[in-house]
Amino acid sequence: MLYKSIAKPVLFRMDPEKAHHLTIDGLHTFGKIPGGRRLLQAVWGVGVYPELETELWNIKFTNPVGLAAGLDKNGKAVPGFSSIGFGFMEVGTVTPKPQEGNPLPRLFRLPEDGALINRMGFNNVGIEGMKRNLRNQGKRTIPLAINIGKNKATPNEQAHEDYRACIQALYGYGDFFVVNISSPNTPDLRNLQHGDDLSRLLAAVKDEMDAMHAKFGGREKPVLVKIAPDLTPEEVEYTAATILRSNVSGIIVSNTTISRDGLANANRGETGGLSGRPLTGKSTELIGTVYRLTEGKLPIIGSGGIFTAEDAYAKIRAGASLVEVYTALIYEGPALVKRINRGLRQLLRQDGFKHISEAVGSAHTGR
Repeated sequence: MLYKSIAKPVLFRMDPEKAHHLTIDGLHTFGKIPGGRRLLQAVWGVGVYPELETELWNIKFTNPVGLAAGLDKNGKAVPGFSSIGFGFMEVGTVTPKPQEGNPLPRLFRLPEDGALINRMGFNNVGIEGMKRNLRNQGKRTIPLAINIGKNKATPNEQAHEDYRACIQALYGYGDFFVVNISSPNTPDLRNLQHGDDLSRLLAAVKDEMDAMHAKFGGREKPVLVKIAPDLTPEEVEYTAATILRSNVSGIIVSNTTISRDGLANANRGETGGLSGRPLTGKSTELIGTVYRLTEGKLPIIGSGGIFTAEDAYAKIRAGASLVEVYTALIYEGPALVKRINRGLRQLLRQDGFKHISEAVGSAHTGR
């Protein structure tokens, strides 16, 4: 109510990217001032629900709802986002060198469609800038994933060097890492999802992760791959098989789409990745396909068009162990996280599940 009646009308009168920066700066400030985090938790925090607690990769998640990459690109507002109920969050995408991204304007609202289109182009402060941001924020209260990518100027033949550089610089700051090869806004990036390029890239990433683990010790940190929703059935099959053979830890399904089917808003013709409600069914279907192809052996994080507990639950039943939101947070506000978690508890009880893990992939067993 507070967001929709006061904050949203103000933010939606602003340019989308300016509103984005204002939000990040506000959460950054709240995370630093005395009592700021407690205030955020008091207003929007989520209670502890044992039936929603999940452990994956030796990491404990108090609930399955996370923040997708792209909102806090530079890891600037981690304490603030950590205080509004998320079970985990992603920062990034970060690249080795800072880059400005694509020309403005590059972020567009489609309110009638419950969607956003962005062509940001991995605008970020680079690995050293993110390192400073994360180092200055103190102890985290939720698991943090660092989403890594390549610089625009780096040819695909050298992409592995960029991913290695991100891991080397930021290994000590993340609980797990996400290899982004599926953004539509960096030229030729999606080609890394195909052929031998994917095998070579993931082999290099795994090699670097193993080297950093050997250097620093402690818990072995997982690495996941984020795929696009626009792969053909044949490409999905090949990509899933390659990821499974690579011994990475999981898959995020999915990134934004380049499809424009069924859109009503005038911004529908803008170039970039589409997120939000138009992606809901498409990503859920792809989760189910990937779950079947990998025989449930790789944990999946489901992302794309989650606005309600029912949306999240459908992805969990299709095979996702965790889920992420982004666009819905823009339209619905921070209360979304609490609402989804409370709804998930009700849906679990309704279907006779005592714990969320029992619901993962249950659509494939007829339960």
